[in-house]
Amino acid sequence: MLRLLHDLPPTVVGVEAHGKVTTDDYDRVLVPAVEAALAAAGEDGKIRMLYVLGDDMPDYTAGAVWQDTKLGLGHLRSWDRIAVVTDEDWLENTIRALGWIVPGEVKVFDDDEVAEARRWITS
Repeated sequence: MLRLLHDLPPTVVGVEAHGKVTTDDYDRVLVPAVEAALAAAGEDGKIRMLYVLGDDMPDYTAGAVWQDTKLGLGHLRSWDRIAVVTDEDWLENTIRALGWIVPGEVKVFDDDEVAEARRWITS
């Protein structure tokens, strides 16, 4: 399940993932939020994302993984900053290893650093 995080600037998409994440979650929650952020970004076209993976590592369906890939690559040049909050070492290492693919900045925060991640993504 994906849940939007509130109290963020219009060009920042904040989302928290728990339990099973499906294609429907992307279609109903994340894709519209990214489209709204892109509209708010105007000519600049740069948006930011705060992705909180929560205490329980979410279970992504194959369709959700595909939606995530399409969304990320479809707007590759639009990502200014991406903050990922997780305590999963393997995921943190993977994000750090592959972060160079994204033209913007990518930073990983531990679960107890959500406030710091919010500050960084909005600064």
